[in-house]
Amino acid sequence: MSIKKVVVAGGGVLGSQIAYQSAFCGFDVTVWLRSEGSIERAKPKFERLLNIYLSTLEAMKTDKSAYCRGLSKTADLSDEEIDSLKEQAQKAFDSLTLTTSYEEAADDADLVIEAIAEDPNQKIAFYEELRKYLPEKTILVTNSSTLLPSMFAEHTGRPEKYLAFHFANNIWAQNTAEVMPHPGTKQEYFDAIVEFAEDINMVPIKVLKEQPGYVLNSLLVPFLSAGQALWANEVADPETIDLTWRLATGAPNGPFQILDVVGLVTAYNIVIMDPRSNDPETTQGKIAAKLKEKIDAGETGINAGKGFYEYG
Repeated sequence: MSIKKVVVAGGGVLGSQIAYQSAFCGFDVTVWLRSEGSIERAKPKFERLLNIYLSTLEAMKTDKSAYCRGLSKTADLSDEEIDSLKEQAQKAFDSLTLTTSYEEAADDADLVIEAIAEDPNQKIAFYEELRKYLPEKTILVTNSSTLLPSMFAEHTGRPEKYLAFHFANNIWAQNTAEVMPHPGTKQEYFDAIVEFAEDINMVPIKVLKEQPGYVLNSLLVPFLSAGQALWANEVADPETIDLTWRLATGAPNGPFQILDVVGLVTAYNIVIMDPRSNDPETTQGKIAAKLKEKIDAGETGINAGKGFYEYG
């Protein structure tokens, strides 16, 4: 099964990374966005990614520790090979197509990667509109970080060709891609997505049956929730919580540094799925209120220049 044209729906933190990485690896990539405003908000994300790829590749010439697995399957590269990868990074940036048209995006699509907000209603509305335009051949996957594909399979119009395909953040460095079917997914499409993951320099993580949070977020979400609970209940501030985790475990980042990368909107959408968040006296309600306050102030994470920390 040959995948050539890839469509990524959504230009957020992960949507932009998936689209750019796919283009970097030679695929024809179209990014579907909800509005012209969404297109304008996505453009700086792609510019940031181009700069990250170029600067990382240049650093690799003199510092082998700068090597990132998503940029090359080998760290043993000559300066000429690195320059060729830099040209590839620029070509990827120049080749991206951004559109608000379902029809344009779906035309001849081999693979659609849905990476829109963690809101079931938004996902269902997207699938039910998209299915009107998709060719029969198209495989459809969701990058949802918490929701199960079986929740949406019938809304896609192609349940046998639908499954989950979840990435970690900073995919050029943390290059895992979780591939998870629902009970109605046909094996051939699961296998095709595993192969595609390898083709874009990811390490496919085969999740053999549906699991909320897959592998990565089954580990990560409780960790981030514990950090947010300490903050919401005023046990410690984010800087102290992060410092404690880094010093005690040797980890490079604490929960709030990770949340800035994930994005506070995603964190908020996850917490409000818990019915307890409707009660302002519960820990979940306090977390939701404090996240909403930061989101309303425009402090949504690293892409906004400020979240729990400020970024230049």
